[in-house]
Amino acid sequence: MVRVIDTEGDRVTWTFPAEPGAVGAARSTVRAQLHGWGLDGVGDLAALLVSELVTNALRHATGPIGVCLSRSSGPDGVLRVEVSDPLPDFPHERVARAEDEGGRGLQLVARTTRRWGTRPGEVGKTVWFELTVPE
Repeated sequence: MVRVIDTEGDRVTWTFPAEPGAVGAARSTVRAQLHGWGLDGVGDLAALLVSELVTNALRHATGPIGVCLSRSSGPDGVLRVEVSDPLPDFPHERVARAEDEGGRGLQLVARTTRRWGTRPGEVGKTVWFELTVPE
């Protein structure tokens, strides 16, 4: 069950259970919110990157997964996406070999976003990225 935590103007936060269905639920929820904000131009990329980060959270952590979207307005509009989980260990970008099944998620985040990073939380950590919002 997805729980909406906050819906304050240009910011929305959800919590997803640490279950396999969380990836698809997060992806479709993000797409729907961005469509509602008129940001379809970044919807596919944002949904793909959220899928990667939620998948990482499911693989390495237990407990609820938080997803937060916030947008700034104006000519330098930015969409900030945050994925939080209760594991305090920060993820590390690694070089995946051609035959590896995984290990490319953070490379994808690093190469397709305006900027990205991690920060500790009261419990666990947050991995975030920013996308430039097309005018």
